[in-house]
Amino acid sequence: MTPTSGDPALPVEQLDDLVTVLDLIRSGRACTRPEIVRISGLGRSVVTQRVAHLLAQGIVQESGLAPSTGGRAPRELSVRAQAGLVLVAPLGATHVAAGAADLTGRLLDSFSEPWEIALGPEETLTRVEKMFDRLLADPAVRGEARLYGIGVGLPGPVEFASGRPVSPPIMPGWDGYPVRARLAERYDVPVWVDNDVNLMALGELRGGAAQGEQDVIYVKIGTGIGAGLISSGRLHRGAQGCAGDIGHIAVAEAAGVVCRCGNTGCLEAVAGGGALVRLGTEAAHEGRSSYLRGLLDHQPVLHVADITRAAQHGDAVAVELVSRAGRLVGETLATLVNFFDPSHVLLGGALADEGDLLLAAVRETVYRRSLPLATRDLLIAKSSPSPDPGLLGAAFMVIDELFSRDGLGIWLADGSPAGRPEIADAVSA
Repeated sequence: MTPTSGDPALPVEQLDDLVTVLDLIRSGRACTRPEIVRISGLGRSVVTQRVAHLLAQGIVQESGLAPSTGGRAPRELSVRAQAGLVLVAPLGATHVAAGAADLTGRLLDSFSEPWEIALGPEETLTRVEKMFDRLLADPAVRGEARLYGIGVGLPGPVEFASGRPVSPPIMPGWDGYPVRARLAERYDVPVWVDNDVNLMALGELRGGAAQGEQDVIYVKIGTGIGAGLISSGRLHRGAQGCAGDIGHIAVAEAAGVVCRCGNTGCLEAVAGGGALVRLGTEAAHEGRSSYLRGLLDHQPVLHVADITRAAQHGDAVAVELVSRAGRLVGETLATLVNFFDPSHVLLGGALADEGDLLLAAVRETVYRRSLPLATRDLLIAKSSPSPDPGLLGAAFMVIDELFSRDGLGIWLADGSPAGRPEIADAVSA
């Protein structure tokens, strides 16, 4: 892809060298010029020139002195975090969150509130815009930074190239909605949109329990069920962006059960939070669970958290529901573990976050049903409780795309990606 800007584009080899140098600084693998020379294999003069370019553009800054190795102590280099701001909004089936991060991915502020994604794109994105505006209006968050980009996560299949949801089962009215185009027009910056579980997996990789790992499966078990795949240290989206949609894998115990996607027999239809709420409500009305019946006497409907809380209190129906969900998810994961051979399986989402009953059922099933070699060193654990991996992942999605070879080549000469919303279309194509 040929970079475009108001100034002449950098020669390809210079751009490649810049990205190499910047990646080493961003990752922390090299924080001085001599370290960059040693790790990258680039010549000393080339590294000096590329660092000078990044310093002049305000992307990199010099800080203190690094320890000397036998001469004058070198200056430490780091990304100038405060140069730009990234807004993020990982949306779930029953909540909306928003946050702001600097150019190192550090969260500056975030908040969330209950919300039904089924209310549709117009109402939901209007709410997101109000949350974004609140963050931008806070001097403690924005400071002097320019807005560099926006990252959004959606609880359904997303075509990454276009930033549009495609036939999302739990998101009526969202099919084909131009999420990227709407927010890009509103804020005049590049916007990236991805599946929420992909962003959670990316957040764990870059700032959570999967740091330093190469092959990881992140599983969200909430209202729906989905997985994010880390392969060779990178997020694997697949050809169209829908890799990891395990909630709609057919399972024998769901035969004849209609899923929200329109098919029958899906894992999500019997093991997702929505299914547990449905089955728990039936048990309450039929008098099989006094605990859940008592909750319905004081609230109109049950929620996923009510089922997990009931299980923690020893309610027999809730214990059976959560244990069965863990077993069914574990059976599906056992197939993935045999196929993918990850080092970590991380569980997140409303069902996984509450208590250890589901985790225990998943572990027992995966270890029993997978190959001994695949499980010999396999770690199955809960996702990081804080910071929210979805917020982190959305921030790193934007930063990684902006600092990619194609992204940086487009906006570097301009000094900032602000006012260049077309970058997202060009980089994601």
